[in-house]
Amino acid sequence: LNLLIISAVVGLLLPIGIYLYIDNNEKKNGKTRLKTITKRIVIVELCFAIPISLGALAINQYVKHVGGKRIISAGDAAKLEDVDCIIVLGCLVYSNGTPSDSLADRLTVGVELYKTGAASKIIMSGDHGKTSYNEVQVMKNYAVNLNVPSEDIFMDHAGFSTYESIYRAKEVFCAKKIIIVTQEYHIYRALYIAKQLGLDAYGVSSDLHKYVNQTDHDVREALARVKDFLTGVFKPKPTYLGETIPVSGNGNITND
Repeated sequence: LNLLIISAVVGLLLPIGIYLYIDNNEKKNGKTRLKTITKRIVIVELCFAIPISLGALAINQYVKHVGGKRIISAGDAAKLEDVDCIIVLGCLVYSNGTPSDSLADRLTVGVELYKTGAASKIIMSGDHGKTSYNEVQVMKNYAVNLNVPSEDIFMDHAGFSTYESIYRAKEVFCAKKIIIVTQEYHIYRALYIAKQLGLDAYGVSSDLHKYVNQTDHDVREALARVKDFLTGVFKPKPTYLGETIPVSGNGNITND
């Protein structure tokens, strides 16, 4: 949100500043043609910069408003009925095979929800696009080490983005009612996507700590909300689909 506000201000002030600088310079040098051209450029830039910036701000607020309606507490999640699965959204895994703080907190909350009976299955959805990088295996190992049975854990190896994770939950894993676990800044968009794809989704925040580089995350997320507002309209297919793997079955079928 901060980035979008800054962009709106810069988009408005930068062309004006350039115009005033050139206008002052032209008065000194008696040039008029360049001044006329510059005026036109400034007008065109303002015509685009202001609506785009305001539109992006509006989209961010709309996505947060829609998604925020479905954020609930862990206690309320445990009271839901007929939930097909908990979806833990992946993020950074370090080269030594340990989850980042953000991912570890997502996994901790996801496992706690499982143990309270919020759902009997968990989908670990993340990036396994390369043999050298495997988020979902790290995620499953983490949950197994916390005594979640392997057969109750499904691995979505092609959850390359939030949109793809939610899309595949519905189309590949045949889920209809889900609980999404991720940090609050991210959960608004995930829930908005789920609504657009026709899923009955709830979200539980996994903010157990303060995270480094949170401002960077907030900036990227503001832009991602605009992107997924559009994907929610056009609903493109994800990178991979494949055969259905009902989440009601045995999660070990998704093991490497």
